[in-house]
Formats: sequence, C-alpha cells, structure tokens
Amino acid sequence: MRVIGLMSGTSYDAVDAAAADLRRDGDVLRLRPLGMVSEGYPEEVRELLAAALPPAAVTMAQVCRLDTWIGQTFAALAVRADRELCAGRAELVASHGQTLYHWTEGTTVRGSLQLGQPAWIAEATGLPVVADLRARDIAAGGQGAPLVSLFDTLWLRDRPGTPVALNVGGIANLTAPDGTAFDTGPGCALIDAAARGFSGGRLRHDTDGRLAAAGRVRGDLLETLLREPYYALPVPRTTGKELFHPGYLRDALAEVGGTLSAEDVIATLTALTARTVADAVRAVGATEVLASGGGTRNPTLMAMLADALPGVPVRPTDALGLPSDAKEAYAFAVLGYLTAHGLAGTDPAATGARHPSVLGSLTPGRAGLRLPPPVPDGGPRRLVIES
Repeated sequence: MRVIGLMSGTSYDAVDAAAADLRRDGDVLRLRPLGMVSEGYPEEVRELLAAALPPAAVTMAQVCRLDTWIGQTFAALAVRADRELCAGRAELVASHGQTLYHWTEGTTVRGSLQLGQPAWIAEATGLPVVADLRARDIAAGGQGAPLVSLFDTLWLRDRPGTPVALNVGGIANLTAPDGTAFDTGPGCALIDAAARGFSGGRLRHDTDGRLAAAGRVRGDLLETLLREPYYALPVPRTTGKELFHPGYLRDALAEVGGTLSAEDVIATLTALTARTVADAVRAVGATEVLASGGGTRNPTLMAMLADALPGVPVRPTDALGLPSDAKEAYAFAVLGYLTAHGLAGTDPAATGARHPSVLGSLTPGRAGLRLPPPVPDGGPRRLVIES
C-alpha cells in the first residue's frame, strides 16, 4: 500500500509529506521510502497560528479559520506528494494535523487538539484520510504521545544493545526498545522563542546554531531552568508549548535578573535541551542514540549533546536508511497503514494507556471507503526500512 504521511510539528516551520510503500512479510512490515516534499505555511496562516498558540486566548472564529487553512495547506501538499512521489498511485493519506493544544494535568492528559480539517485533503486527493490520531489513545487513559513510539519499537527491536530513537522538534522525545517513551522537555521551542524575541521577529530559529556557538552558557540561568518540576515527573509524561512558551522564558530571565545577551541566552537554552535529553538517555541505559527532527540541523546542539553523552554514539537516522527530516512523516504513514488494516497503532508501555488502540478517524475518498480486510493475526512485530 502506498501511503502519504503528513506532519507539521510544534515548531510549525513547515508541513512535510513523506510517501511510503508499505507491505507485510509475515510478522515484518517493510517500508520503502519514496521521498519527501515540504512547504512552509503561507504567511497569513503562520501569523494566525503563532497568535493562537498557548498561552494566547483565541476566538472560535480563529480556530475555524485555522482548521480550514491548515487543512487546505495539507491538502495541497498531499496532491503534490501523490503526483511527484507516487506517480498518482497513492492509496491512503495519514494526517497528523497541527497541534494547537495538548491538555495535561501533571502526568495525566485530558485532551489534545490538532487542526487541519481532513475533508479538504480527501476532496483534493480523492483518497481516504486517517486523521485525529491522538484522541483514541487519550480516551484509553494514555498520553496520546509520543505516537511515533510504536514505529520506533518495531524498528529498533533487532538492534544490539539499548538503542533509543530521539526526535528533536519543538519538544524533544525519545523511545527505548522496551517501549519506554516520553517527552524529555523542550527541544527547539525555547531556542526558537529566544531567537524570535531578541531579533524582533526577524529570526524564526538559531540557524545552524550560530548564535549559541557565539555565546557562553550562563550557569545561573541554566540552574533556574533546570528547577522546572516537569523534569522530575515519572514516565510516561508529555508536554508542549502550553508549558515551554515565550512567557515561560521571560519569567526565567526575570528571575535571574541583569542584562543577558541574545547569544548567552540561546547558548544556555541549547545547553538545557542537551542536558535534559542526555539525562533521559542515561536514565534508560541507552547504548546509542538515533536522532531525527529539525534539531539535528543545529550542529551546536548536537555537539553539546555528544559532549554530554561520552561513550554513547549520537547519529542521525539517515545512517540506517531513514531520512531524519522525514522520519515523523513516515511514522504517521505507518500509523495510517495500521488503522486502514484494523491494527492497533499504540504501545501501552509507551503512552500509559490501558490497552492498545486502533487510531484515528477516517474520511472517505472519492470512491467511498474501501479498506483492506482486517488482519486476523495481529500487527507486525518488526519494521524494516528498505532502500
């Protein structure tokens, strides 16, 4: 089955579409990457999205507009992915949508809102669409995240030692082979917030880690940031920009006091991400780290992480045939495939749910809803990436 996975992370810097050719081979699911296309949001949509993220107050009119415009943006990219990557032969689209709010109370998740109306995708492509993938796991008592954990455990199962999959987006998360999975804390969220704040909106992120490389880590600010109670919560735990937002950073800077340069603040925030990720990696006894996400394009962050993990190799997932920029989009393609075949897309060990769940809601394509028959012998036990 040829499936297009659509993804936009908490950094909302772009929408990614990855196409995968997926087939079962006994208890193995084989994934052949067909490529990825990516496009930024139109500026009007980006500005409205930025204004609607927590802790901002929003109107239902803003929510309605975003649901439509994000859906239309995803739809246009899905059409392009089908044409350029699948030669017009895609059979299914799996859309993560854009997370606007992840409602947590301590270690309990009450709900999670992703916008991007799937009807626009189904109308534009003519294909059935799996969307709203987090809600079912939350209803079953889970965190609804990290949803890539099942993909990671299937993929890592045969590797020696204790490899962990790390994704560094706006929020960083990791998965261990035993299913342990959780958000470690901020990935690039606070770094991006500082870059935008100090530049008056001119910069969206610290390109190539240049600002962090030019600064020095301020021990007083780092100590203040590390007192965040989230890091002491038991796993599974998840978080988002509901906690790690620009106001959070402003409060920390006010507590430290004095005048800090942009370079020193960003260097310290980069060290915070490296430190909290490294602490999480050590806590699960990892012997190697396979990294993906936008944060891997920040060489200063990756160097700090490597320094914090002596003896533990940190390498991009590209080394194993899985493009690091597209990994999450491929993961959602796999989740869509599992849903279409009536198979669970969650690992309760990772999300804390009471049981595995078939994820998402289905929007019929132009030909109605014609899905493969459910697989009677259960889901795959391993995932193999083919060249």
